[in-house]
Amino acid sequence: MNELILILSLIVIYGVALLAYKLFGKSGLYCVSALATVLANVEVIILIKAFGMEQTLGNVLFAVTFLITDILSECEGKKSANKAVFIGIFSQIFFLILSQSWLLYKPSESDTAMQAIKAVFSNTPRLILASLAVYAVSQIFDVWLYHKWWKFTEKKFGEKRKYLWLRNNGSTLISQILNTFLFTIIAFVGTYDFKTLMSIFGSSYVIYIVTTLLDTPVLYLARKISDKRKATTAGEAEA
Repeated sequence: MNELILILSLIVIYGVALLAYKLFGKSGLYCVSALATVLANVEVIILIKAFGMEQTLGNVLFAVTFLITDILSECEGKKSANKAVFIGIFSQIFFLILSQSWLLYKPSESDTAMQAIKAVFSNTPRLILASLAVYAVSQIFDVWLYHKWWKFTEKKFGEKRKYLWLRNNGSTLISQILNTFLFTIIAFVGTYDFKTLMSIFGSSYVIYIVTTLLDTPVLYLARKISDKRKATTAGEAEA
């Protein structure tokens, strides 16, 4: 069941990102990015076994944030992509402050939720701080590298729109190595033994390889949505 749920999660999450872009433009992607960064920090607490590997949840949600910055880089520009990163950082800081404030309350005698809340969110500060630092570094690097690849392909082949798959995969696969390594070290050293850490790192990066390769068709679809919207806007302006 774990494998099936992960596959379905990937389809749903990527589909939601694409639908949000179609319905709401870049504002929709900003919303999905903010939600994904917050929810991933809750999911990452859970350790599962799937496809023969021990792994934390949250990888697919983190992966969609890289897809979102690539869509924004390709269709809306570097400034919009970096804005999504800063929105993600802001969302994580706000969630950290809010979730920790819940633990300060004294529950009533009839409360049944506080114990579970403490069990989940007492462990989140380190994870969110790790995620915040790693997210900021890897995402800013990813946006920078995407545009570096773009300049390279445009100069090399004399065509701006071609080789979308190269700049998408070339930037994200490299950025995900940095993301996976830093997060595994900062978040889990001292929590798991070395063997488990290597398993988490290896399985996480394998998942990121798969999610990166699978997000390329989504990125092409997003560009088609952008092209159609721009053509409609241009037609309305001429009219």
